Amino acid sequence: MKILIIGGTGGIGRAIIEYCLSNDEHTTVYATYHCTPPSIDHERVTWYKTDVSSEADVFALSLRLTKFDLLINAVGTLHSPDHRPEKSINEFDLDFFQHNFNANTVPTLLLSKHFALHLKAKYPTYFIALSARIGSIEDNRIGGWVSYRCSKAALNMAIKTISVEWKVKQPNCCIIAFHPGTTDTELSKPFQKNVAPQQLFSPRYVAHCLLDVIHNLTPENTGRFYSYSGEEIPW
Repeated sequence: MKILIIGGTGGIGRAIIEYCLSNDEHTTVYATYHCTPPSIDHERVTWYKTDVSSEADVFALSLRLTKFDLLINAVGTLHSPDHRPEKSINEFDLDFFQHNFNANTVPTLLLSKHFALHLKAKYPTYFIALSARIGSIEDNRIGGWVSYRCSKAALNMAIKTISVEWKVKQPNCCIIAFHPGTTDTELSKPFQKNVAPQQLFSPRYVAHCLLDVIHNLTPENTGRFYSYSGEEIPW
């Protein structure tokens, strides 16, 4: 199997690579990084420095790679050194809002545009984007975190919209959004004190859950939103 991991130096991305390498000796991994240098040096992993919010970078990467079986976009942001998620709409900041969209929404749109043909095959292929339950409009009961919620809701709409188009153009590709739960990574560290220990997952556990969900998918499952538990989440 050939896999492309977007954001391979992040907590979940790195765990996915490690899990794939340790569980399938025939897996070939292509992975991207932006700023953090890769810590995995393995003969079956090829790294590409890429800014996946830049169309020029994504297009250039698409020219360097041939067909593969699985693309996982593990890139995302929740906070920056200067901004935490908004507790109220009164804290809305346009630059922070655009920062969230550039990191959480734009990459999946660019990847689906430039890598569609890489996933077109006569056998099942998969395009997975890490989303968050907080992006579910139906599930929003407490408000807050405006920029993050909006960027993940937009990501979910992108996944649903692309899935409708690909059902016709490449019906063997299954495209879904995946909610990893609260994972022990840099993204969640400022917010972990309010998370019950049993609800704070290791990146390796999340990687296992994700690969397990993918293992049970077929092209008929395309255009859906799944939790780490395998539960389907309402859009």
